[in-house]
Amino acid sequence: MPGEHISRVRALYRRILQLHRALPPDLKALGDQYVKDEFRRHKTVGPGEAQRFLKEWETYAAVLWQQAEDSRQSSTGKACFGTSLPEEKLNDFRDEQIGQLQELMQEATKPNRQFSITESTKPQL
Repeated sequence: MPGEHISRVRALYRRILQLHRALPPDLKALGDQYVKDEFRRHKTVGPGEAQRFLKEWETYAAVLWQQAEDSRQSSTGKACFGTSLPEEKLNDFRDEQIGQLQELMQEATKPNRQFSITESTKPQL
C-alpha cells in the first residue's frame, strides 16, 4: 500500500509541474518553487494529513488544467489563472499556513527582476 501512495504522490507532482508549463514564465517559476517546497515539507506527514494534502493538490491540478484549456480556446488570447480564496476557507488555515500564504502573496506581488533582460557588456582590458 505505501508504494501505491508514493507513486500517486510522484504522478501528481509531475502532473502539476507539467501543467505549470501553460503559465506565464514568472508564475511558472513561482509555482514550481512553491510546489517543490510544499511537497518536500509534507514528506513525513501522517496518513490523514497526507490524504488532505493530496486531495487539495489534485483539486488544484484539475482547476489549473481547466484554466489552461480555457485560455487555449479563448478567442481573445488572454489567459486567466487563479481563483478567489473564500474567507471561510481561510478560517480553516493554521497560523503556519497563513504565514506561508502571506509569503507567497509577497513573492507574487513584488517586482520580478529575475526575468528582466539586460545587455551583457564586454569586460574592459
